[in-house]
Amino acid sequence: MNTALDSIDRAILTELQKDARLPNKDLAERVGVAPSTALERVRALRRRGVITAFRAETEPTALGRPLQAMLALRVRPHTSQLVDPLRAFVLGLPETVALFHVAGPQDFLVHVAVPDADHLHRLVLDRFLIRPEIVHLETTLIFRTEHQPLQRPVG
Repeated sequence: MNTALDSIDRAILTELQKDARLPNKDLAERVGVAPSTALERVRALRRRGVITAFRAETEPTALGRPLQAMLALRVRPHTSQLVDPLRAFVLGLPETVALFHVAGPQDFLVHVAVPDADHLHRLVLDRFLIRPEIVHLETTLIFRTEHQPLQRPVG
């Protein structure tokens, strides 16, 4: 995948990360190119896999899920025969915000958002710990989540 980005590509990415609904005409004006150039650049960034999606971010509290936690899972044996079904299970839960397959003492980190502590307790006991491949689970409450609003190339 060729992901070399020039200054126009970087400017387009900055503007779209600020507002993915920005009309093409306004995008072109902000980055100093013709609307047809801006449109083709965005299409090329999508084709190259630099832009992967346009989506609306939601606030978990507004969706009735104010309590967030990270669940650190260790699974055994760590094989694709167990990992693939576990991934599907976790991603199928409505409480799941994100799933990270990681290296280190844990195998997975699961970001969940739930209505309250009782729901989190039931989720851990009744959904996760009944799975035989999960041999260890640690729960860490999240007090606040802050996202880096702009993702930029490094270097």
